Amino acid sequence: MAVLAQSSPSQTHRVLSSDDIEALAKGAWILGTGGGGDPYQKLLNMRQLYEAGHEVTLMDPMALADDALVAVLSNMGAPLVGQERLADPEFAVKPLRMMEEYLGRKFDAVMALEIGGGNGMHPMLVASLTGYPVVDADTMGRAYPEAQMTSVAVANLRCYPLTMSDIRDNEVIIPRAASWRWMERISRKACTEIGSVASTCKAPRTGAEVKKHGVLYSVSHAIRLGETILKAKAEHADPIKAVLDAGRGKKIFTGKVVDVERRTTEGFLRGKARLEGLGDNNGSDLLIHFQNEFSVAYMNGDPVVMTPDLICVLDTMSGEGIGTDVLRFGQRVSVIALPAPSVFLSEQGLENVGPRAFGFDLDFKSVFGE
Repeated sequence: MAVLAQSSPSQTHRVLSSDDIEALAKGAWILGTGGGGDPYQKLLNMRQLYEAGHEVTLMDPMALADDALVAVLSNMGAPLVGQERLADPEFAVKPLRMMEEYLGRKFDAVMALEIGGGNGMHPMLVASLTGYPVVDADTMGRAYPEAQMTSVAVANLRCYPLTMSDIRDNEVIIPRAASWRWMERISRKACTEIGSVASTCKAPRTGAEVKKHGVLYSVSHAIRLGETILKAKAEHADPIKAVLDAGRGKKIFTGKVVDVERRTTEGFLRGKARLEGLGDNNGSDLLIHFQNEFSVAYMNGDPVVMTPDLICVLDTMSGEGIGTDVLRFGQRVSVIALPAPSVFLSEQGLENVGPRAFGFDLDFKSVFGE
């Protein structure tokens, strides 16, 4: 069943303003839960494209025809590598054109695989260059690191075909895979071989599938979160409280980063960060594990928040998101939790994205109760 990220917009189509794009970058970085890639490079590209006269139309998912064909787009790989390789808008378009050629038909719209991080901005680049509308939806409501960690995988929809390209002249088409986990293994291996970052077009979705199984209105939700940050900054208000109120979240911890351990392996950024408590958390410590995104956090050795609840690390002063690739010693941060899309709270959802999916022998317990 489709998941509502927030209430639906009043218009079926609306042209996003440059202010909307700025807010989206900030909101998507929060929803990235540490991953999805830093939106900043793609934001710079979008600024240039808007200055050149390009624009993006956001489409209500419920306006999709049942037989419409929607491209599901993302970058794939380790966020740290993405920091070292500048984004190119044409790089984002290439897998879409590959998929259209493979299918023998054009798409009707595009959407993000995940609203979190730079991948929330990714379809904006494609839309601005192709003219396709962006569907106000994604398949995660956040960012996750693996192919089976989506609402469409939980629904057991078809996982193929997939197209992938890099910045050189390499193109990969995976016409079929036995399962979502096999698609993840095969595509991850290909991604690792071409440098641990690639642009992809995932298995296309019909309008009916998006409406029934997508996380709906997630783009609007990210824009509202970003607007909340910008408004708090303009009014010199507490940005953390503003995000908590807008996202119906809970504060978990306030502290200082005292140690970060990370490594890029198998196409992922893995590691952990240790925080020393400040203020109300003085005398406590928080250990947060991540695989691209934050997965489980332990306070004084006890698990306190875990996936699929969103674990977001924010700069305490600005309220902006901080990625696992840019965490560093001395940062003053606030760790908050935001509620997970309901699709991931089901038995199959927890199997795909719960703590055991990341190697932790824990039964999921939400900070938001049952």
